[in-house]
Amino acid sequence: MHNLFADFGFNEHHQSEIINYMRFARSKRLLRLKTIDSCFEELKDSRLVEDTFTVDEVREMLDGLQMVVRGEVEMELINTAHTNVLLLRQIFSQAEKFYLRLQSDISELENSKPKLAPLNEGGVSELLNKEIAKLQEENDKLKSRLRTLETQAMSALDEKTKAERALKDLQRTQGEQKLSAQTKEINSLEDTVAALKEDYERSLSANAASQKDLKENLITAKHELLRVQEQLTLAEKELEKKFQQTAAYRNMKEILTKKNEQIKEIRKRLQKYEPDD
Repeated sequence: MHNLFADFGFNEHHQSEIINYMRFARSKRLLRLKTIDSCFEELKDSRLVEDTFTVDEVREMLDGLQMVVRGEVEMELINTAHTNVLLLRQIFSQAEKFYLRLQSDISELENSKPKLAPLNEGGVSELLNKEIAKLQEENDKLKSRLRTLETQAMSALDEKTKAERALKDLQRTQGEQKLSAQTKEINSLEDTVAALKEDYERSLSANAASQKDLKENLITAKHELLRVQEQLTLAEKELEKKFQQTAAYRNMKEILTKKNEQIKEIRKRLQKYEPDD
């Protein structure tokens, strides 16, 4: 039976689930068959009390039996359908928890024939015994493995505790050394900052004095420049005045005046010969 389900690609857990469902279906089927058998027995006990029956009486008994058996079979089919729906609901509910969407092929159910061998009580008992023995063996192996893992875990926990203790000691020692080194470094930096501050203040004082001297020198230089510019302007005016008073300046001025008169005369002559627009 196990090999038969393995051909369908089921794992051992699903094979066990199928076997349980088949046992349930078989028990329901046997119960319904007993009910149908009781219908025939009731007919025999209640109606077959005479030796001969007419055709109409036989037809009446068969019609009544047909109605009863039909009702029992229909009830069984309805219960089977409801049972299958409940089973599908369980499967779909589990699938939806993992966001799966299962599909069924109804056409395959209609076109295929059952290929599962009948499940008898002896086969079920033997199969269950084998499963129980196998589970027990696996359970023993798991217990042994668990004991081994517990031992390894305890050993690892001891090693971890020792390592943590050693790490804390090392961190404490390094922390003290690091704190001492940091304290020295801070003191050194404070001394450096103080020295730089002193140099800066000294440089600032020197720069202030130097800027004051430069400012005074700049003001003096500006005054001297203005004085020199004023003297230069007076000298230029005096030089121009002296130059205008010289004979050469007067002669040059007369020559320029005569040249301007000649140019004006020439322009007047040229205008006479220019054509009118």
